[in-house]
Amino acid sequence: MAVRKILRMGHPTLRQKARALTRQELASPDIKRLLLDMIDTLKDSGGIGLAAPQVDESIRLAIIDVPAGPSRYGDIPSLPLTIFANPTIEVVDATTAGYWEGCLSVPGLRGFVERPQHVRVTYQDLKGKTHTLELKGFLATVIQHEFDHLDGVLYVDRMSDIRKLVFEDEYLKHLTTQEAARDDMLV
Repeated sequence: MAVRKILRMGHPTLRQKARALTRQELASPDIKRLLLDMIDTLKDSGGIGLAAPQVDESIRLAIIDVPAGPSRYGDIPSLPLTIFANPTIEVVDATTAGYWEGCLSVPGLRGFVERPQHVRVTYQDLKGKTHTLELKGFLATVIQHEFDHLDGVLYVDRMSDIRKLVFEDEYLKHLTTQEAARDDMLV
């Protein structure tokens, strides 16, 4: 187990479409070791999600861990540590909402991004078993943000108004505490 370096915007791996994992790879010691490193890296960074391309592994693998209870994100539903291998997303309801997103690969910046707020995710676990999960609101946004990394997309690519790309310290300084608590997201 180790904390890995998180790639930053500009590194070519972050712009590649990641390849799917085979059933044999899912059960391999190498993937288990990578996942342990990703968990350590996520905890060390203070984020809530991490995709394998962010640690220079161009494979379709991501982890998300949204803690229960009040947090810097406000009062949101939790999602215990979940491993998503070869995930796909289907939009259930295209109604959008916006959040100020941050990213471990785009440190120091936040941008306002609108995304669909009701999605269905199909993914595999490490045994190759398929699971389906429906998510709404903040968690739907988190999932889309993380899975975008698997397709070489960063949140800045999803912004409709580049004037809403700000430095994190300016965002915190100029937004009210209430707005920051409601719209804050760092993944």
